[in-house]
Amino acid sequence: MNKHLSTNSPRTFDRLNHVHGQTNLRGHQDNGPTAMVINGRGVRFVTDEGQSIIDGFSGLGCVSLGYHNDRLAEAAMRQMQELPFAPTFYGRSHPKVAELAHTLTSKAAVPFEKAMFQCSGSEANDTMIKFIWARNIARGQPQRRRMISRWRGYYGNTVAAVALSGQPHMHANFGLPMDDFLKLSTPNYYLNAADGESEEEFSERMATEFENAVLDAGPDTIAAFFAEPMQSGGGAIRPPQGYWDAMQAVIRKYDIHFHVDETVTGFGRTGHYWGAQAFDLMPDSTTCAKALTAAFFPMSAVMFRQDLYDDLMKNSDAAGVLGHGFTYAGHPVGAAVALEALSIYDDIDLVGHVQRVSKPFLAGCEALLDHPLVGDVRGIGLFCGIQIVQDKARRALWDPKLKVGTMVQDRAHARGLYLRSIPPDRISFMPPLIISQDEISEATAILKAALDDVWEEVKGRA
Repeated sequence: MNKHLSTNSPRTFDRLNHVHGQTNLRGHQDNGPTAMVINGRGVRFVTDEGQSIIDGFSGLGCVSLGYHNDRLAEAAMRQMQELPFAPTFYGRSHPKVAELAHTLTSKAAVPFEKAMFQCSGSEANDTMIKFIWARNIARGQPQRRRMISRWRGYYGNTVAAVALSGQPHMHANFGLPMDDFLKLSTPNYYLNAADGESEEEFSERMATEFENAVLDAGPDTIAAFFAEPMQSGGGAIRPPQGYWDAMQAVIRKYDIHFHVDETVTGFGRTGHYWGAQAFDLMPDSTTCAKALTAAFFPMSAVMFRQDLYDDLMKNSDAAGVLGHGFTYAGHPVGAAVALEALSIYDDIDLVGHVQRVSKPFLAGCEALLDHPLVGDVRGIGLFCGIQIVQDKARRALWDPKLKVGTMVQDRAHARGLYLRSIPPDRISFMPPLIISQDEISEATAILKAALDDVWEEVKGRA
């Protein structure tokens, strides 16, 4: 039993009553929460044990402006006092959501005229799955239902979004994935390339796999290809040279709807406003969330072109309404906070800041390649994946039962840096976008020390 679990404490209530997602439930039932966060400032949060920790994972990739911002708090308070709720069903609206739709579409990576709002990236991706199916029905192509995505991709936790995701642990015991959701290989060049295969050759092989999947399923059955510009849930996997050029050639050849999920990569994470801009992508629709409100309010959006809206209008004409929506879609407080966040990003030149500090950030991460545990480091902007290996020469991973990546994560946390280990032993490092160069130096030094700690423990097994 965890020594911190005293009677009537938040930790006790949490252990007894709170069910956590993406958590080992038996471990939580026995020991309570792994951390109880009580406040935060800047890039740091503080636990109930008094430990101040640099957030190297931006919460869950969402805390773009850190843990305190007066402008965002005041925007939320003003809106709560003026208009705390207004539905967007039945054609009703309010000024903030109208302004947000205009502002957001005007900032899109490619011309989008329409935006619809939800509360999470999961709901946003689920929305686009339905809209793409609806469009194909309106066009007399109801057989075009199959969605293609990639293993290790992550698109959310609704039933459809999980089926779209390539996360086996989220499929097991839930009867997923469903039919009509096809998967391609993860573009992890370091782990999946053949000996002597160049990045360009690997990318062509990935594109050939994509084309073969389309042909095997039947091109007239494919509804869309969903992808993150750089996989987050897979462990911050930056695609190799030539990957997106080759994949987009297949998309164009077979007239496949290309949906780009910017839930993590949007609003500066890659050193560009959108991840699509970082990798020269031309999406037909996009999802954004997380940094849309800097995590100060749950909100997401989908953006798409007028032609898709025209097809949705056909369905609306037939049914009388668009049979989709959420109670809190376009919430006034969320819209007000999002507008303020977008304004702050412009006012402080957040993208420019990320471009400047990304150089020492990536250099600090790449310096870890000298460590005996680190086989690969790839990143862009303030988004980096660090692969833990047992044998560099063979690109061999540790026995999963040892959980060496989790050991690094835990040692870093004990030393004052929060990171996330994602199977197979890949460290995802993406701090808040406001992080300073000094804080980057501190964080990378902690990570190096954590790696040293773990190496001392496991080197006898290497």
